[in-house]
Amino acid sequence: MTGAPPLLEVKALRAGYGATPVLHGIDLALADASVVALLGANGAGKTTTLRALCAMLPAQGEVRFSGTRIDGRATEDIVRLGIAHVPEGRGTFAHLSTEENLRLGAYLRRDRAAVAHDLERVYGHFPRLAERRRQQAGTLSGGEQQMLAVSRALMLRPRLMLLDEPSFGLAPRVVEELFEILRRINAAERVGILLVEQNAALALALADAAIVLETGRVVLAGPADAVRRHDAVRAAYLGA
Repeated sequence: MTGAPPLLEVKALRAGYGATPVLHGIDLALADASVVALLGANGAGKTTTLRALCAMLPAQGEVRFSGTRIDGRATEDIVRLGIAHVPEGRGTFAHLSTEENLRLGAYLRRDRAAVAHDLERVYGHFPRLAERRRQQAGTLSGGEQQMLAVSRALMLRPRLMLLDEPSFGLAPRVVEELFEILRRINAAERVGILLVEQNAALALALADAAIVLETGRVVLAGPADAVRRHDAVRAAYLGA
């Protein structure tokens, strides 16, 4: 008797920009409801990996989501399956209100009553956004905009979130708050997370497993605790 397939399984993923290759055949897997940290220096291919997984750029290789091949599908179809991408830079609609941004996150859904319920659920995770539900998103603080970006992704009811540098530009206190909320969402709602994060200590503290990329190739992968103890990781990313 075999177990359930990984939530996400990637084999020999190759991608790049125009004639410039970035990923050179990477493999990765993410178990259901787990958190995997994707580490590496600038230019290693972390953001390209997330973009390739949701078909935002051409890619080759095999990508399975809950056992089903999704490589070659359109981005919208991948979103419908339950994969939500939160890009670096937050990408909020500045002239819309906080709540209008959140409702846009549910644009693929037709279950209006459930959408209303999920809106209140998201406000429960991020009460600051509830206080600012009528406020223009462009006037929110950087931390509030990042919380809004994560919340908008949650309105899709995803099974997997692809998070690209969620701590970028935020004050340490805000980062700590945001990552504690991510921990709760993962535990309570069993949402898997593939996390790109320059703060390796923060990412490894949240993650179950970790993958290290160098120049578009996987050079280390394993349980987060083991990766944290690896001498090369300690020297390059943890300052030890």
